[in-house]
Order: sequence, then C-alpha cells, then structure tokens
Amino acid sequence: MINHLRDTLDHTRGKVPEICRFLGIVIKMFFEDHGPPHFHAIYGDREAVFAVDSLELIEGNLPPRVKGLVIEWASSNHQQLRENWELMAKHQKFKKMKPLV
Repeated sequence: MINHLRDTLDHTRGKVPEICRFLGIVIKMFFEDHGPPHFHAIYGDREAVFAVDSLELIEGNLPPRVKGLVIEWASSNHQQLRENWELMAKHQKFKKMKPLV
C-alpha cells in the first residue's frame, strides 16, 4: 500500500478534486479511485489515506497532531464524506465541505 501511495502522490496532488482545506491540510477524494471508500489528507509533503467508514489510517503518515485534526474533521463530516464518495462513484459533482473551525 505504501508503494501505491508513493506512486500516486503527484497524481493526487494535481488531479484529485479538493473537497476541503483547513489549517494547511488539504482533503481530496477521487471519483475513479479504488475501494474501500477513502479520502486523501495532504499536509506539506506528507500524505495519508483514511477510510471513510472507520476513519482508520489506511496508508501513509501525518504528524500526530495533524492526524488528530483530520480525524476530528472527518468525524464531524462523516455523512457528507460518504455522500461525496457515492456522488463521485456515479460521476456526479461532489460538494465542497466545511473546514474544521
């Protein structure tokens, strides 16, 4: 999985739709990506992939504080993350999401 992340890091930075940005963290989700439902969190030159349903870290790494912020944001936006995954799977327009405040 880590090799997959390294192989796609540049791809995700340039072509994956940004659904949210807060505190220097960029959240992206790609409609043609593989399952399970997940999102990418990018912070500086680091990237991690989180499962939408469990919010478990699938691959990559972030500083502990940043990881905590991503999980806090995702917890409060869980339903909308799921809806965005489903919209993108149907090639429909995703919805921008509110940042962590």
